[in-house]
Amino acid sequence: MCAHVLVADDDLRQAEVIRRYLRAAGHEATVVHDGRQALEQARRLRPDLLVLDVMMPELDGLHVCRTLREESDVLVLMLTARTGEEDLLLGLELGADDYLTKPYSPRELMARVRTLLRRAHRPVGVAEKRVGRVALDPATHRVTVDGEPIVCTRGEFAILAAMCEQPDRVFSRAQLLHHTRGIDRSSTERTIDVHVMNLRRKIETDPQRPVQLLTVYGVGYRLTAGGA
Repeated sequence: MCAHVLVADDDLRQAEVIRRYLRAAGHEATVVHDGRQALEQARRLRPDLLVLDVMMPELDGLHVCRTLREESDVLVLMLTARTGEEDLLLGLELGADDYLTKPYSPRELMARVRTLLRRAHRPVGVAEKRVGRVALDPATHRVTVDGEPIVCTRGEFAILAAMCEQPDRVFSRAQLLHHTRGIDRSSTERTIDVHVMNLRRKIETDPQRPVQLLTVYGVGYRLTAGGA
């Protein structure tokens, strides 16, 4: 599928390589070189995907990701020279859909782009799922709580969709990890905990005392109607 991709990287040479690969794959590509431009152009152009470097002048990529995630569900693929798990988890916690560490090959980047865009493709003819206060529509990738829309990353949506299919079933972290494969290849079972923590902030009245997205200690998580 053809998409509009916004590339934000202060490495001019690397940004140009990404642009050329995206154009060769049939995508439209816009390139910026600092975080402030990334934020402005993401708001103006409403791209399908943002390839976002973490270390940039003006505003860093983490700030840009955090701000955009409060405003939209644009796909975000973060690029970073940092390899620590804490940095990866921070990016996911802020709402990134995938995370690629430098150095990387352009082919690997394009594989991530293809996977994210494919997963974002809207399925047709799939019924809405409702569990308690939460309603999930696979056809529009829309999630609401008490009728109010919430913004989910692709990883969060994949987990919630799997659990909405089988309410009250206990899912192990490994099983939930399977549902996010292809969205974030760097995912670990700890990543699942971050996604669940983010989901609780969005769907629970009191995330510290969840009544719908519950922990089954020593096993995993389950989604219940919560007495709604």
